[in-house]
Order: sequence, then structure tokens, then C-alpha cells
Amino acid sequence: MNIKLNLLLGQAIGGWNYIIYGVGALILLVLAIVVLNFGMIWIRAFVSGAKATFTDLIALRLRNIPVGAVVDTRITAVKSGIELTIDDLSTHYLAGGSIEMVVQALIAAQKAGIRLDFDRACAIDLATKGTGKTVIEAVKTSVNPKVIDCPNPASGKATIDAVAKDGIVIKAKARVTVRTNLDRFVGGATEETIIARVGEGIVSTIGSADSYKDVLENPDRISKTVLDKALDSNTAFEILSIDIADVDVGDNIGAKLQAEQADANKLIAQAQAEVRRAAAVALEQEMTARVAEMRARVVEAEAQVPLAMAEAFRQGNLGVMDYYRMRNIQADSSMRESIGGAGSGGAKPPTS
Repeated sequence: MNIKLNLLLGQAIGGWNYIIYGVGALILLVLAIVVLNFGMIWIRAFVSGAKATFTDLIALRLRNIPVGAVVDTRITAVKSGIELTIDDLSTHYLAGGSIEMVVQALIAAQKAGIRLDFDRACAIDLATKGTGKTVIEAVKTSVNPKVIDCPNPASGKATIDAVAKDGIVIKAKARVTVRTNLDRFVGGATEETIIARVGEGIVSTIGSADSYKDVLENPDRISKTVLDKALDSNTAFEILSIDIADVDVGDNIGAKLQAEQADANKLIAQAQAEVRRAAAVALEQEMTARVAEMRARVVEAEAQVPLAMAEAFRQGNLGVMDYYRMRNIQADSSMRESIGGAGSGGAKPPTS
């Protein structure tokens, strides 16, 4: 009986030993896998002074984040004196940002003495995503100002045209030196706004000049006036200077407008004169018609005279001698009219 118990106990102990050995082997296998996957990265971080735990490395792998890129970026930041955690870098990576560019921008800002924290750099990196610009470019522009042409050559215009009070066109070209304002970069207006505001200021300044000669004599008055208007407010840039690169004289718009106005007045006067002429012609035709009407009435009245005389003969109111006397008077009147016409160069008297 005791022998059987000893055998059973020995078998049980042997089984537990196998389980312990198996668990130990599994643990060793897991540790070996972890060491093989993260050993070199962990050693690189440890040697560089940017220590990282295996738990952090495994968490990065589980979240599908490139472990090597995060660790190398943190090493670069720590070596440059910028304390960043793995969670900070992994969070920005998951947000769609570029951790390498953010760290490079922080290093550049630190070397240049520009105040830029990690959150602001991440915000600028995300804001410039898909715009063709980067947070590094923003920092570099803040360190080394850049020059913007006004107007932008890409717009197809070579100069900004404005008209002085004397009607002469002035064609100006400006160059604006700007520096990035990192505090207003997120949410601030872009270069297009700067160009538009500067162009508006140039047009306003030239338009307020009494003569184009004043602009040609003192082109710097344009830049001074424009700078005093604080055109960089609510923009991502700070305007350092505005330089007038070129000023040319254009057409005399005032003279052209006056000539066009004179032509318009001439056409209006001609139209009014034509109206008056047509009215005069119409009135003349009306008078001619009235004269013809009066003559017709006279002829009609003269036609009534023989009828009246015939009626007088019938009624006995007119005698034969009265008729002959009237005929003699008519003959004398015709003779006098004929003599008077011959004396004045008119028609000759009839000959018998």
C-alpha cells in the first residue's frame, strides 16, 4: 500500500515539475522574443540617456506605432535638452502629425532663442498639414525673415496701378519683408492677406497724392504710410519693412475721361440740335400748310363774288352802269399793278 502511494506521489510531483518547466520555458520564450524585438532599441535609449521601459515599447507596438521612430526622435530631443515623453510623441503621431519635424522645429527654435513649446509646435504642425508648408519652415521664417513680392507674380499682374488726384496712373511694385509670428500662426491670416492689405494701402496712398510728381519725388511716403496702418494684425506674420521696388508713370486717365466726357456732351448737343431742327422743319411744314389753307379760303371767297353779283342783278340791286363802273375800276387797278411791276423790274405790262 505504501509503495503505491509513493509511486502516485512521485508521479504527481513529476507532473508538477513538467508544468513548472513548461511555464518557465514559456516565460523565457516570451522574454527572448521581447529582447529580440526591443532589446537593441532599449539599449540605444538607455545608453543615450532617454530611458524607456519595455512596457512603453510593447504599448507602442500594440498601438501600431513605429517604435524605432518614436525612440530615436525622443533621443534627439533629450540630447538637445528638450524633455519629451514617449506618450507625448505617440499622441502627436496618432493625431496625424510628424514627430520628427516637431522635434526639429523645437531644436531650431531653442538654438535661435525663440520661445516655442511642444503643444504650440504640434498645433502648427497639424495646421500646416496638406498646405505644402511645415512647422520647420515656420520656425525658419521666424529666424530668417523672407521677402514677399506685391503683387504676387503668380497672379499675372506685374504692378499695382493707382490714380493720383491729377488723373495720372502710377504703377508701383513693392517687396514686403515678413517674419513668422509663431503665437499667431495657428488661425492667423496667410501671405495672401498680407499682399492684399499692402496693395490696398499702396492704392490708397497714391490716390491721396495731389500730383503724380509727389509720388515720384518721395516714393518712401508710400511705405511709411502703409507701415503705419498695422497691416499685419491678425495675421501669421509680422511686417518688418515695405520697400517700393519700382515706380512708373502710366496713362493719363484724367485726360481720357475728360475727352470721353466731351465726346459724350458733343453727342448730346448734336442730338438736341437735331431735335430742334426737326421741330423747326415740322413747324415750317405746318405754316406752309396753313398758308395753302388760307389761299384756298381766299379762292373760295373770290368764287362767291360772281355769284353774288348775279344774284344782285336778278334782285335789281345792281344796274348795268354799276357793273361797267366796277369793271373800269378793276381795269384801272390792273393797269396800275402792271405799271408798278415794270418799274421795279418785275413782270412787263401786257401789250395790246
